[in-house]
Amino acid sequence: MRTEETTRKGRHVVVVGTQWGDEGKGKVVDWLTTHAQAVVRFQGGHNAGHTLVIKGVKTALQLIPSGIMREGVACYIGNGVVVDPSHLLSEIQRLEAIGVDVRSRLFISESCPLILPFHVAVDKAREALRETSGSGKIGTTGKGIGPAYEDKVARRALRVQDLKHPERFAAKLRELLEWHNVSLTGPLKAEALQFQPIFDAAMAAAEQLKPMLADVGYALHRAHGAGHNILFEGAQGTLLDIDHGTYPFVTSSNCVAGNAAAGSGLGPQMLQYILGITKAYTTRVGGGPFPTELPIDVPGSVGHHLSTVGQERGTVTGRARRCGWLDAAALKRSMIINGISGLCITKLDVLDGLDEIKVCTGYRLNGQFTDILPLDADDITACEPVYESFPGWTQSSAGVTSWDALPAAARRYLERVQDAIGVPIDMISTGPDREHTIVLKHPFQAS
Repeated sequence: MRTEETTRKGRHVVVVGTQWGDEGKGKVVDWLTTHAQAVVRFQGGHNAGHTLVIKGVKTALQLIPSGIMREGVACYIGNGVVVDPSHLLSEIQRLEAIGVDVRSRLFISESCPLILPFHVAVDKAREALRETSGSGKIGTTGKGIGPAYEDKVARRALRVQDLKHPERFAAKLRELLEWHNVSLTGPLKAEALQFQPIFDAAMAAAEQLKPMLADVGYALHRAHGAGHNILFEGAQGTLLDIDHGTYPFVTSSNCVAGNAAAGSGLGPQMLQYILGITKAYTTRVGGGPFPTELPIDVPGSVGHHLSTVGQERGTVTGRARRCGWLDAAALKRSMIINGISGLCITKLDVLDGLDEIKVCTGYRLNGQFTDILPLDADDITACEPVYESFPGWTQSSAGVTSWDALPAAARRYLERVQDAIGVPIDMISTGPDREHTIVLKHPFQAS
């Protein structure tokens, strides 16, 4: 008979954004990594960005898991991620320059599709064509993410494992380059790319990446068996999910918690807790519907306050983020899609000093009230937000580390948000640093 001790396994937590990305997931993952032995990225590419502030020093990560900033933690890039070899190496070198040990702790799935220069060229050319044709830009980062995922689902992608076999890589590259050059020189009206520079750069990168290649799914299985806690780090946010987001203004991967299994190779029964991250207000980068959006370019306005006090610029693109009131109806959709166990509210301190704070609790659409975000982007655009108003607070919440120390008005605001979405708030972030965190229930502690 197996005893409780011999069958004890690790506890695994998935962290996902519940808005349109940029919710502060990186800081939360970094904080939670104190209790984890491994951190896994399971989707997206270097179009994602996490900014960490550790003892006042900012570090921006795009592809490498946030756990890399914790000594001794293993970091995995799962098969659901698309990898640009040149970018990955530059990110590694940037971290090494500040004294972070990366190469001994980073493991890359051999099944990751590669992003190559023609993916970037196609991505940029398509967006330029959308703009000139008047059809409207999607708001892509131009990093080649979408075209790389297209090659994956079309079963023609070059993958990380191909880097180990130069002749095989060359044959596949010639075929794939020819395919994309037809589009570039034809409907996209751009220049063709040449084989040799792409091949040479890939082979040079291969020599550095090969020691970090791994069977990530099996490695995670063994870590689980050894009783290790594993943290799964999502990129972007639920409302940018290719299936469940505000299509077509979405990213090219599944950002939801269910993809933590498919994008890493560890079974879904191993995922014990899903932590959703949301700002105390709402932001969005790029195009697409945004029911609670406020103007950000009017000095003295709420939108301007959120934009400037919240320092709302994209980590990857530097673009100003659109800002608006918290949308609880959109959050409710995210809670359902992800099966959220508990919520972490970030950037509460940005609301300090506002006279009045609003929460969207639903919409009027075609004369009817709904308390959940519609599925159709045109319907979302037609939505008229229904708000509840709350008095603001003048006391500072910045850096507060206990619930009782929060301003009373801030507590009432958070309690109403919790009631509206039907999921408990388990954590609150009151500033960018690791220590600026209130914990009501720890995700790694079983209930």
